[in-house]
Amino acid sequence: MSTLSVFALGGLDEIGKNMYVLEYGNDIVIIDCGSKFPNEQTLGVDLIIQDVAYLKENQEKIRGILVTHGHEDHIGGIPYFLQQMNVPVYATRLTLGLIQLKLKEHRLLRTTDLVLIHEDSHLSLGSIEVTFFKTNHSIPDCLGIVLHTKEGVVVHTGDFKFDFTPINEDYADIRKMAEIGSKGVLLLLSESTNAERPGFNPSERIIGEQIEEEFKKAKQKIFISTFASNVHRVQQVVNAAAKTNRKLVLLGRSMVNVVSVAAELGYLMIPEGMLIDKKELQHLEPAEVAVLCTGSQGEPMAALSRLATGNFRQAEILPNDTVLFASSPIPGNEKNVTEVIDNLLRLGANVVYGSGRDTGLHVSGHACQEELKLMLTLMKPKYLMPIHGEFRMLHKHRMLAEAVGVPFENVFIMKNGDVLEVADGEARQIKSIHSGHVFVDGLGIGDVGSIVLRDRKLLSEEGIVVIVVTINERNGALVSNPDIISRGFVYRRDAEALMNELQTLVIDKVTELQSPSRNQGRVIRQTLKKTTEQLLYLETKRRPMILPVVIEV
Repeated sequence: MSTLSVFALGGLDEIGKNMYVLEYGNDIVIIDCGSKFPNEQTLGVDLIIQDVAYLKENQEKIRGILVTHGHEDHIGGIPYFLQQMNVPVYATRLTLGLIQLKLKEHRLLRTTDLVLIHEDSHLSLGSIEVTFFKTNHSIPDCLGIVLHTKEGVVVHTGDFKFDFTPINEDYADIRKMAEIGSKGVLLLLSESTNAERPGFNPSERIIGEQIEEEFKKAKQKIFISTFASNVHRVQQVVNAAAKTNRKLVLLGRSMVNVVSVAAELGYLMIPEGMLIDKKELQHLEPAEVAVLCTGSQGEPMAALSRLATGNFRQAEILPNDTVLFASSPIPGNEKNVTEVIDNLLRLGANVVYGSGRDTGLHVSGHACQEELKLMLTLMKPKYLMPIHGEFRMLHKHRMLAEAVGVPFENVFIMKNGDVLEVADGEARQIKSIHSGHVFVDGLGIGDVGSIVLRDRKLLSEEGIVVIVVTINERNGALVSNPDIISRGFVYRRDAEALMNELQTLVIDKVTELQSPSRNQGRVIRQTLKKTTEQLLYLETKRRPMILPVVIEV
């Protein structure tokens, strides 16, 4: 019997860029291929994706990518993966629609094999049989995945929660989950995002009631920001706008794209004539308008951030306009969101934000503690591998599993690249494979590494000093006085004494090194870098990037 191996290349000990791999014999199945947004440490980077070196070495074994749902942290890396390895992609109807948008943008749509699946689909991917079950989340068309091998059954929950009153009447298939569990689950991969939160999530339905109440109270324009992919929330905004006789304007590229796809596929019901172009805003009374926009996470270039600073053409937030945050900050984005809220309050807007049953406009799409325990109880796994969470979340999930009877030693808290091997019904973590981050920066994929990021960090913190020296190529003598340029270090007019001292040092060192040597330029660059660094640190206690330029004439 072949050994069963399960590992992650993203999504363990972090939030985002989910990718889970199951390898059995000569067959590999990939679950999800997401991306992750950069933080303040990854300066200038647009997107973070997985390092798929191991999969590239074994690409002849890959049978396809199974996608649980259409959020960015589960589909955002697909175009970049397909540029390296062309494999089939299996997803539900809405998820496929969102993936097609990305592939069209990357000119990969015609060359990609996209396969539509649903909760009753049955796939044979080499020696691995795959079935599915329906789950609730904050986007429609979500699936859990069941992988059947001769070694045993592996279940991947995807992102889920248990909403017993979903707004689209699309209920999670609890009966099917229980049936899967009754037949025996060897290994459960279950998400951990809300493992620290007690109780059950409130139903999405209560948010619709709260949004409608805020729409009724508003006397002027309404601006509401949420995740573009939260189609259920968008439908609730549409319903509130219809009940209060407001036209709806969409701001933000991702919002326009997702709403277009969801409406075309029948996941959004928008009354005819409700959607208007932003150019029409100026022709309508404030009480007749609602604006649905991106930027709920405080992204600097998103619509809401630009509105908050008055930098959005054709739309502006005026005193007594209402701004609703129908989302909560992703960990790490709190500072950006707070800054946007402050700017909105300075404009005189009425700002409503927060999560919860009474005052908030957001409930999470991820299972809280009692829901995680319910999933464990339904599936009755022999082994558990907590996924999709930072270490403290994975650790808390282990404690929950123990509480419902999963032995401590049967729960594996792992890092990206750690391989869980199962043979003869026994699981053990005995090896790791290469994993890591790949940075997408503009059109470049992987060409920004730790050295480039280090230089960017240095430039942002300490600035740069460029020293331009022109010498005679025959004897190495200075042709003219050095030119010293400071950016982000000191303002030259305010530090003339320091700049003069620096110029004197450069002249002395070049004169001292004067020689007709072929390597004269290299020697001068190395010496100037070292000596000027020492002087500037002594005088300022700062270490700017020193860039000596030697021109030989």
